[in-house]
Amino acid sequence: MASFSPLVLSIAATSFVTFQCLFHFVSPWISAQFCPGYRRLSPRHTVEWNSRTVSTFHALIVGLFCLYILLFDNAVNEDPVWGDPSLVKINVAITCGYLISDMLLICYYWLAIGDKFFVIHHLAALYAYYYVLSIGMLPYFANFRLVAELSTPCVNQRWFFEVLGYPKKSLPNMVNGIAMTASFFLVRIAVMPMYYTRMYAVYGTEPFYRVTFGGRCAWMGPSFCLDIMNVMWMHKMARGCISVLRSPGKHRRTAFIKVWGVVLSSD
Repeated sequence: MASFSPLVLSIAATSFVTFQCLFHFVSPWISAQFCPGYRRLSPRHTVEWNSRTVSTFHALIVGLFCLYILLFDNAVNEDPVWGDPSLVKINVAITCGYLISDMLLICYYWLAIGDKFFVIHHLAALYAYYYVLSIGMLPYFANFRLVAELSTPCVNQRWFFEVLGYPKKSLPNMVNGIAMTASFFLVRIAVMPMYYTRMYAVYGTEPFYRVTFGGRCAWMGPSFCLDIMNVMWMHKMARGCISVLRSPGKHRRTAFIKVWGVVLSSD
C-alpha cells in the first residue's frame, strides 16, 4: 500500500502552519503598516484580504519553483510519468499544506469567504496530488499544472484595488489589468499545446499503463475540465479588454497611452 514519506509529511505540516501564521499574524501586521486602507476595511473584507495575501505568497513560491523544475529537472522532463519526483514532491507538499490551510479557513470564515466551488477544487486537487506524493507518478504533469499559479497575484491585486476604492480606469488598475490578462494567457492558455503534446506522447506507452486507473482519472479528467474553464475565462478577459479599447472618450484613450507607456518603459 502506498504511503507518504516522513519528509513529505513534515513539509506539508510546516506549510500548513506557515500559511496559518501568515493569515492570522503576518498579513494583518504588514498590511496595517504599509496600507492605511487596510484599517478601514470591514471584518468580512479583512478576512478576504488576509486570505488573498496568503494566496499571493503561495502562488509566487510554488509558481517560481515550478519554473525551476521545468527548466532544470532533467529526470522529470525526460520521464514525465515516472521520473524522479523528489523536487516535485516538495512543491506539491507545500501546495497541499496551503490547500488544507485554506480549506480550513474557508470553512471557519464561511460567511466571509465561503465558496463551494473552492472547497470542491481543493478536494479534487488533494485527491490528484495524493498519487504524486504517495506513489510518485506523473510528476511532470502535476508540476506543470501548478505553473498556472503565476497568474494568481494579478488576479488578487485586482481585488485589492477594488476594495481600496481605486477607479476601474485608474492607471494602477489598468496596468494590473494588462498584466493579469497577459499572465493568464501565458501560463494557462499558451502552454496548453506543450502540455497536451506531452500527454499524447506518453499515452498508450508502457509507463502510461503502469499508472493506476485512479491516477489516470485524477490526471486527465481535471486537466480537460480546468482548461475548458481557462479558455472561457480567457475569452471573458479578452472581451473586457477589447470593450475598453473600443470605448469612446478622450480620458480612456489617454489612460491607455499612459498604461502602454509604463509597460514599454519597463522593457
